[in-house]
Amino acid sequence: MSNTAEVRDVAPGGVQSVDRALTILEVLARVGEAGVTELAAELDVHKSTAFRLIATLEQHRLVEQAGDRGKYRLGVGVLRLAGATTARLDLVQEARPVCRQLAADTGETVNIAVLSERSALYLDQVAGSSALQPHNWVGQHIPLHATSNGKVLLTGLDRPRLDAMLGSLPTYTSHTITKKRALRDELDRVRELGYAIAVDELEVGLTAVAAPIRNSHGDVVASMSVSGPTFRLTADRVDDVARRLVEAAEEVSHRLGWGHR
Repeated sequence: MSNTAEVRDVAPGGVQSVDRALTILEVLARVGEAGVTELAAELDVHKSTAFRLIATLEQHRLVEQAGDRGKYRLGVGVLRLAGATTARLDLVQEARPVCRQLAADTGETVNIAVLSERSALYLDQVAGSSALQPHNWVGQHIPLHATSNGKVLLTGLDRPRLDAMLGSLPTYTSHTITKKRALRDELDRVRELGYAIAVDELEVGLTAVAAPIRNSHGDVVASMSVSGPTFRLTADRVDDVARRLVEAAEEVSHRLGWGHR
């Protein structure tokens, strides 16, 4: 092995380690099984370096030993990650035509969001005819306690997980719910109504209504929201929007296998 490779091995660099770990996964995907010696040669690193990387990947179940032959293969953790990605793609694919119709019916922006650690992650967005140059939320994380999507997603958690999820509740406007007891009361109302409302809670002038999307088991796996300026989404209009929204969210849920026609 060259002296240059030895220098690379001892040089600090988290990005380099990530790159090497990903290379290991790519090699195993290509060849099926490989030993530490083979992987070290592929990476042009010492066996000890390759072994440390493999051990880390093994801890996360991204690789596993193939019997007792000293070889490694891709682990079930890869399937778990791929399954999560597939589920999200299926959700977006099934929800897209329903979102388009809802955006056309209401004239407002429709979003799909899922729980991602301690926030809501926006997966898709369709703008209605009234939404002039809407903010693109896709790929962005938003707070759970200050948004209608977040409230809906929180209703899908059991009490222990909800307690673990709720840390501090930052203030965004004077309307933001910042007390845990008040938020729990709000979540009870959301469960009773079947939808959540957030008026000026994330930012002044923004109103949103959200409803749950369920999988075949009835679990809340995502939320669908309609959002627009508060002056347009008045209390009276919110009632009509909520009715259309709940119907649309139920349609997506049926497409994902929930309930029966």
